[in-house]
Amino acid sequence: MKRVINFSAGPAAIPVEVLEQARDDMLDWNGTGCSVMEVSHRGKEYDALHHETMDLFRELAGMGPEWKLLFTTGGASTQFLMLPMNYLGEGKAADYINTGNWSKAAIKEAKRFGSISHPADMELEGGLFRSIPKQAELKFNPAAEYVHYTSNNTIFGTQWHYTPDPKGKPLVCDMSSDIFSRPMDFSKFDMIYAGAQKNLGPSGVTVVAMKEDFLAKAKEDLPTMMSYKIFAANDSMFNTPPCFSIYVLNLVLRWLKKNGGLEAMGKVNDAKQKTLYSTIDGSSGYYKGPVDLDARSWMNVVFRLPSVELEEKFIKDAKAAGIVQIKGYRTVGGIRFSTYNASTLEHIKTAAQFMQDFKAKNPA
Repeated sequence: MKRVINFSAGPAAIPVEVLEQARDDMLDWNGTGCSVMEVSHRGKEYDALHHETMDLFRELAGMGPEWKLLFTTGGASTQFLMLPMNYLGEGKAADYINTGNWSKAAIKEAKRFGSISHPADMELEGGLFRSIPKQAELKFNPAAEYVHYTSNNTIFGTQWHYTPDPKGKPLVCDMSSDIFSRPMDFSKFDMIYAGAQKNLGPSGVTVVAMKEDFLAKAKEDLPTMMSYKIFAANDSMFNTPPCFSIYVLNLVLRWLKKNGGLEAMGKVNDAKQKTLYSTIDGSSGYYKGPVDLDARSWMNVVFRLPSVELEEKFIKDAKAAGIVQIKGYRTVGGIRFSTYNASTLEHIKTAAQFMQDFKAKNPA
């Protein structure tokens, strides 16, 4: 068996140790004689796993008992509509900061339920994004029910490197692509959510964490599976949850804890991003990053080569070298290395050396 270096933007690489444990448990999980996919979600074995996963998440994030954990389905895309459905309505407004495609997708859904304003809109001509607003540039609506932003832009490779101050309003963040990649002060937020398929595990489960006082403001009379209060009251088990995805999420959280938690992960990810960006910046213009320096993503490193032809050759040669899933997003082009937590520093050093070798062999 040969494992490749997988820089897929999502579903993304999962730590090998986690995959090996899932393999070993596939036929007999926890002494049940069944896979975790086969046991009842009402049984004591799964119930213990379910709540341990919630506890592990809170522990790693430094969240107290005032935080409620929900396991939903439908990815972040369902949260784009579930959030405003629970908090907006006639005469109500929310602030959405626009920094990329997924911010725009969230805005589109929110407009179905209330009045949406933009403390900052970073979209450039042609639908491009390359920067993150400064705090002084943010202009909030005093009537907003909450302020929403997306912490990392997977498509254009921008990332917030500070937590915006919402000036007393509840702060909500889509952290799908950089959650648990480094330490954060989660006390500054009222709600966060993240599709699992970047840093937390496989697709199928979305983690929603919200403070109880923010949860209390959610509407009551909503469709059952769109209600945060119903999810919370039933510990996310009103219906059958995505048991296998939650099980792998549990293994990833254990792996994070075993390897030093968010502090240690942040140091590794810092070294990874410095290795790649120094290779780009040291290439005498051969590799060009389109993102403002202070907005460069640690998770999605994007760059261009001197020509589309060289980019196509770069992708082909990289695959031959065991480095895969690096083609830029279909509407943007170029190259994208998605270096989530499961990518090791050795992977990054190998990729950086490949970049240097490719430049030497393929002059512009």
